[in-house]
Amino acid sequence: MEVTPLSSPSPIHRLHLRHKEARFLAVPSTLLCTRRGTTTYVHPILRTSHNCQSPPCSLQAISKKHENVSWLSVSPKLHVQNKFPRDVVVRSELTAAGSAGDGYLLPELKLESKVRGVCFYVVTAFSAIFLFMLMLVGHPSVLLFDRYRRMFHHFVAKVWAALTVAPFYKIEFEGLENLPPPDTPAVYVSNHQSFLDIYTLLTLGRSFKFISKTGIFLFPIIGWAMFLLGVIPLKRMDSRSQLDCLKRCMDLIKKGASVFFFPEGTRSKDGKLGTFKKGAFSVAAKTNAPVVPISLIGTGQIMPAGKEGIVNLGSVKVVIHKPIVGKDPDMLCKEARKTIASVLTQS
Repeated sequence: MEVTPLSSPSPIHRLHLRHKEARFLAVPSTLLCTRRGTTTYVHPILRTSHNCQSPPCSLQAISKKHENVSWLSVSPKLHVQNKFPRDVVVRSELTAAGSAGDGYLLPELKLESKVRGVCFYVVTAFSAIFLFMLMLVGHPSVLLFDRYRRMFHHFVAKVWAALTVAPFYKIEFEGLENLPPPDTPAVYVSNHQSFLDIYTLLTLGRSFKFISKTGIFLFPIIGWAMFLLGVIPLKRMDSRSQLDCLKRCMDLIKKGASVFFFPEGTRSKDGKLGTFKKGAFSVAAKTNAPVVPISLIGTGQIMPAGKEGIVNLGSVKVVIHKPIVGKDPDMLCKEARKTIASVLTQS
């Protein structure tokens, strides 16, 4: 069986089955079946045309296979003329598929998203170059007067993130009153959906230290800026690196800085909240720092995980929940996950 597209304004496929030919077209509500004859059959699913004087035959649940393609017709008894080759035209409508022309919007939207993706990286690269120079000039003063929190660098990073995302999506904040004072060390945790999560969180303007893979520090400009910000490096699948990372987080909190964790450990590819790892909550329990849960909504739709080359249309909502305090890592983990999930399930 061979499948060939026909030239028509709606999705059409031709199925050649030996000497028989079938065409499928998208039209509203019914399946219409016709042939090169003069007889008409009326059926809740199929209407066919045929010659009334033709000898009838029964077709019921016929399945024919050729190469790797199967064709199955399941219907009540149909009487057709079997003396001549038949040309069958079937018109169908997929449920909730919209009009036939809607199917052609996808390539255009895909192209538009790719163009926005290119523009996104152009904007972030150009703004990063100039702002990185500003960070570089101010770095000696930061090391002398604010080595651990590095608030000046985080202010520059906030400007960079805001300039980057402003042309592409809007951010709505909810619960800003739940943020601890800027000079209060805390452990921030959030769900992780997209590469855009970092940009979105930087617009909060809080000087928390992210944890990032060591390889990203090698990226020109962006990686160097992360080094100046004091981002904590981590080698995945290296238990010693993970232990050193947690120790450094506890040390930073004791010295007045805040840290940020994505407890899932990686980005969600289906938007569902994954299992939380307990590292962040062990740090909070041992340092008596509050855990601040944050729910991110919409970043995964704009730039899905694994598709960093596109930027879709959309908006983002950031919900800051009330801080959680406790000395039991398991309790903190369960409570934080439950709090973050409560908003995600409503969206």
